[in-house]
Order: sequence, then C-alpha cells, then structure tokens
Amino acid sequence: MDPFGTRGARSAALWIAVGLAGPIAPVAMGGPPVAESIGAGTVRFFADADAQTAAHPSYALEKPRPSVGPAPEGFGVRVAFSVDGAGKRVARVDCPPGTDFYGTGEVPGQLRRNGRSTVLWNHDAYGYRDNSPSLYQSHPWVLAVRADGSAFGVLADTTYRVRVDTGPSSDPESIVLTADGPAFPVIVIDRPSPQEVLVGLADLTGRMPLPPKWAVGYHQCRYSYFPEARVREIATNFRQRKIPADVIWFDIDYMEGFRVFTFDRGHFPDPRALNADLLAMGFHNVWMIDPGLKARDDEPSPNEPPGSDLDKEPEAPRKAREAEKARYRALRDSGTAADAWVKNADGKVYQGQVWPGWCYFPDYTDPGVRRWWAGLYADFMAQGVTGVWNDMNEPAVFNVASKTMPEDNRHKGDPGMPRDDGTPQGPDAAAGDHARYHNVYGMMMVKGTREGIRAALPDKRPFVLSRANYLGGHRYGATWTGDNTADWYHLESSVPMALNVGLSGQPFIGPDIGGFAGNGPPGQEAELYARWIGFGALLPFSRGHSGKDTIDKEPWAFGPEVEATARAALERRYRLMPYFYTLFREASVTGLPVARPTFFADPADPALRHEDDSFLLGADLLVVAQMVPDRSRSPVMPAARTGERWQAFDFDGDSTHKDLPGLYLRPGGIVPAGPVTQYVDEKPLDPLTLLVNLDATGHAVGTLYEDAGDGNGYRDGEYLLTTYAASLAGDVVTVSVRGVEGRTPRPARKVHVRLFVAGREHRGEGADGQELRIGVR
Repeated sequence: MDPFGTRGARSAALWIAVGLAGPIAPVAMGGPPVAESIGAGTVRFFADADAQTAAHPSYALEKPRPSVGPAPEGFGVRVAFSVDGAGKRVARVDCPPGTDFYGTGEVPGQLRRNGRSTVLWNHDAYGYRDNSPSLYQSHPWVLAVRADGSAFGVLADTTYRVRVDTGPSSDPESIVLTADGPAFPVIVIDRPSPQEVLVGLADLTGRMPLPPKWAVGYHQCRYSYFPEARVREIATNFRQRKIPADVIWFDIDYMEGFRVFTFDRGHFPDPRALNADLLAMGFHNVWMIDPGLKARDDEPSPNEPPGSDLDKEPEAPRKAREAEKARYRALRDSGTAADAWVKNADGKVYQGQVWPGWCYFPDYTDPGVRRWWAGLYADFMAQGVTGVWNDMNEPAVFNVASKTMPEDNRHKGDPGMPRDDGTPQGPDAAAGDHARYHNVYGMMMVKGTREGIRAALPDKRPFVLSRANYLGGHRYGATWTGDNTADWYHLESSVPMALNVGLSGQPFIGPDIGGFAGNGPPGQEAELYARWIGFGALLPFSRGHSGKDTIDKEPWAFGPEVEATARAALERRYRLMPYFYTLFREASVTGLPVARPTFFADPADPALRHEDDSFLLGADLLVVAQMVPDRSRSPVMPAARTGERWQAFDFDGDSTHKDLPGLYLRPGGIVPAGPVTQYVDEKPLDPLTLLVNLDATGHAVGTLYEDAGDGNGYRDGEYLLTTYAASLAGDVVTVSVRGVEGRTPRPARKVHVRLFVAGREHRGEGADGQELRIGVR
C-alpha cells in the first residue's frame, strides 16, 4: 500500500470539491505531497516538497517538531491539496460515514459542527448570533469522531484566514480547509478515542500552566464598577450576603482617559490601598489593559470630563490626574523610542481609533516589543494588581468596516523563531503583513503580558484573561466567549461554545454569566439569570459580567428568590472546589479539558453526540441543565451497565432550587468535596468529603490534588496528590488511600464519605489517610 506516493499526487492534482463559493478548479501541485511522522499516531502533510521547505514556523505548536521518519504505512487519514479558482490553498480530508465534527474553537451554536462553515479571522463580534461566521478567536482545528468512537484531529498550521467546512451539505463526509496565504501544512492526530486525540494535541501545542487557585473561584465584573465606592459596595455585599466569590474586576473606566497603565485618581485615588483592602476581604482583583495606546495629546479622550468640570476638582486630584497623564506620555514615548508600533504599508506608524481616540498599536510579533511591553507591568503590578485582562486585542479598531487594522500593515515578526529543523527563520522571512499576523496578534500580546507579570511577581502564578486568541494560546492565559447577549439563545449556546473551545485545547473557558449586552427578555430577566448562574457556576471560568446601560446583574439584583438560587449555585462550586482544582491540575498535566462533552462518557454512543444541555466535569461528574424557557428538553443520559447508575445527588437539599442543574456521579467514580467557603483560601479543607459511587464490580476510584494554591513550589514537588479507592466485600465497603505523590504532608483532618450503593446512600466518617469501613446491609 502506498497512501502518500503517486496515488496521493494524483488525488492532489485531480480532486474537485464544492465549497460555499462553488466548484474548486483542480490545479496540479509542484510535485507529490509529503507526509512525515512527527510522533506516534501523528503525521504532518505538505502539498509538496517546496511547501515543506517554505513553511513558516508554527505559532500553534509549543516548539518545533522535526520529522522522525516517513508516515507509517497504512495511516488511516489522508490529506489532499489543491488551489481553488481564487488562488486560495485548499486541503481536504475524507471521512468515513457516521463521522461527527467538533472543535473549530470559539464558534456559536450547537456542539456538533456537521454542516457548518467557520471563517477563522479574529473579529470584534459584539452581539454575535448563530450565523456569525467569525468570532474573537481562531482555532484551526477539527476533532472528528468516527462512528465506532475512535477519533482523529486535523490541524491547519497557518495563521492566515481559514474557512473550515465541516461536512458541508454538498460533501458531508469531508473536512475542507481553505486558506489565504501560502501553502500550509496539515497535521493529523489519529487515536483510539477523542480523549487520546486531545492529549496528542497537547503534546504538540503544550499544556495550560496551573493557574492560581483563586482564579478557579467565582469572578464578578461589570463595564464598569466605578468609582471606588461602588467597588467597595460590591465587595461588602458579597461578604454580608454570604455569597462566595474570589475576584472583582475593573473595566476601562478606572483609567485616566482610557490611557493604559494609568488610574483615574479622581475616582480611584489610591489603587494600592483599594487592592489591599479587597485582599483583606478575600478578594483578588483583575484590571483591564487594551493594546491601543493614545497617540495624540491634543485630543481629549471620549470619556474625559470637560475642562470646566476638571477646574472644579480639588487641587490634589487635579494634580494627580496631570501626573498620570505625564507618566503615560513617558511610557508611550518609550514605545516610540523602542520602535514598538505597527507600521502602515508605506512604513509610517499606523494609527487607528479605539477607546482613547487615535492610537498606536504595539507590534507584539516582535520579541523586543514584547519585552518592552512586559516591562510596563512592573509599576502596574506594584499597585497590588493580581490579575490582568487583555481586551480589544483582535485587534479591534473603530470606524472602519473591517473592524480591524488594514491587512497590508507591516509587522517585524520574530527572526529567531525556529523552523521545524531548528534553524531560525531570519528577519526577511519573519517580516510580514497583518493578514499573516492578525490571528496571533492577541495571543502574542498575552504572551508579553504574562512575561511581565512573571517578572513583576516571580513568586505568584500569573492570571491573564484574553478576548482574542489562537490555537495554542492556552499556554499564556484564559479566555471567555466574548460579548454575548442576555437572551435564551446565548444562554443555550454557553455550554456548547465552552465545550468546543475546550475541545480545541483551551481548558480555561466560560461565558459572561447573565449576558453582557441587554437586560434579557421582558418579564424573564430574573429567570434567565437564575438559570444561567445555575450551570455557569460549574463551568471552568465562572464570571458574571454585564455591559454599560444594562440593569444590575449581581446575584442579589433580581430579588431574594434568585439571590438564594445564585448563592446555592456558587456554594456548589466552592463545595466542589477540591474537585475543580484537581481537574485544573489534570488539565495542566494531560491537556484534557476541565469541562467535557457528555459523549466522552461513551464516544461510541451516537445518542450522546448531539447532547448540548449537559456536560461532564472531568470524567466523574455529569451536570444536566435546562436550557430552554419551558424546560421541555430532556437531555440524553449516558448508559450504564447492569447494576450501575449515574447517581443523582445534591448538597443539603439544594436540588430544591428549580433553576439549578442536576448533578450525577459516574459509576466507579470518587469526587472530592469540602465545606462551603466564601473564598478559596478562607480556611483549610476540613472536613474532606468523598462522594463515592460503586460500579458493577463494587469498586470506585478518584484523586485529590492539593498545593499552596499559588506560587511555584508545586513544580518542585510541594504538593499532595492522593488516590482514593473504595471496594465492596460482602456487606462492607472499605475506603482507603491507594497511592500518594508529592512532598507535602497530609494534614490532620476528618474525612466524610457519602457512599452510593445500588441507589442508596450510606455515610461514614473517620480520619483522612486511615482505612474507613462502611456497612451497606
């Protein structure tokens, strides 16, 4: 068999596909396609030898992946290359009947992507809908799951605009990738299960760094909490009402005239003191930084008070404002001195309009510019800032039809970035236009931001949230699903959107709970929020956020009944924090997502492939939500063997809240939980609760990961990873520690066991680390 020799060359020259724009004219390539192995079950395809030689270094891959030999004989997936009538490069993968498609990153609509077309071009997509072709992020990746549950992934390794057609109606058993720019490699990972494909993707693109534990808590945000007194009011309400939360966010109105790295000293006179007071209450903080730097000093920013109002301010804040502006001019001018700005095609510095007015934009593709950018965070983080939010970094530009900078703008790139053979690409190959670098602009901004936080706070784990992203961007920060709307469509889309981003290699993902834009359907605002916070409290990134000129959307804003629901929802998250943090650690080690599609419980079960209303947390916990107003949909549950069941459970009767999702424990699973806390490190984990559901053989197993919650000691073994096991013998179940990793000693604490056998709950308690026996007669 010769799947990549003359037969492959013939198919590359002669195949004809039909895409959205009509027939693709067959154009012969310059020679036979090239297929090389770059790891077990992983093959990289090139259109021909010339394309292999000319390939750009990869931004998706964590490091160069040189060939380890020819593609294995009989590799089950083929890629055919062509050029369409418009001169665009096309790669096509034929798929067996019954294949379902997932991934493609941040996409609206349903989880299953069959019959969908996605244009990967980072786009400011405020209020997006199901037919929006492009959103804020680009992940040129498709996960294909065959009818038998085996799977393969397809990665288009290009930063240019790509249209991904997954099972188009004209050709439903195919993946067609149509890209601007030069010929691009396609990497295929073929494995026995979708989980193993995602581990293979992480082998290529890297793993998410373990975040600080506080970032796994609940976040509260608004555009904007302003002035300082409002921030303090929000923090006090959370603590007085005993609603768990860990983070309060600051949108752009904290800045002096939207100038980045400044503070409006008239309304935030002492940010260091504010951050210290919040931290004393158990709140970390995240502050927004955008890429646009105000260019024109003689142009007032849109939000700046008129001079007549400023003249009425007391002398101290007026002088403080002027000092902020002077400090800003100095840092901006340091960027000019560093030749930091993106250029027009004619070589002049580009300016585009964003929040402060006309702005310069740093060229984050240049590692020297990223170093300059990182250095700006030293003073900023010294104000007690604990996290950073990079927004508007598609990059978004106002008052132009494209909503971004011209595609012929010029970037320097990274001359030292290595090709697959390890040699640097050099300055001529690195330099490129914005069409090449647009999709990675935001990711490179976040890379620089992360480097700046690490330098400023070397003993802390950085937390960065980015609106724009590209495949592999999980190496630098978390993300969310952008500016959604307070309506039932966006509520219903929240889970499948988060899952598809997770299936594209980014575990730290979630929506704006409650909807960013708008107030909600008239008369249904409270119900919409209650339903959203119910399941949103269990997604990996859990943040309530709302826009300007919308109603308040804090957990208490809709009255006592919804407040009680929100409190119960967030108490669930904090009770399950031991499990959540364990899953984040697993994601940082394996690359598996924290939230997973229900079909991961049985990839061969076709009934689960369309399931949008439920999701798995890790492997052991199923969350079943009601996504439509009349609660008329019944999610499909994973099947269980005879003598097993996905065991429903709750905490202290919280299932009586009608808007909370159902929780189900996998047969054979052990899930660690703890008491309610108001923030993650309020008190030690004591008692530890183990939720145990025996399988048909009478066994269960699960793990608990613990460390300091911040800092870098875990890299040197300062953690405790415990494997717990349960087994039934006769009428007695024994729960014990099966294995231990790490140097951190086990704390002296109680352990409570909630044991489910044949649908009945039994309880026991003892000391953690000691064998516990529970009678089940």
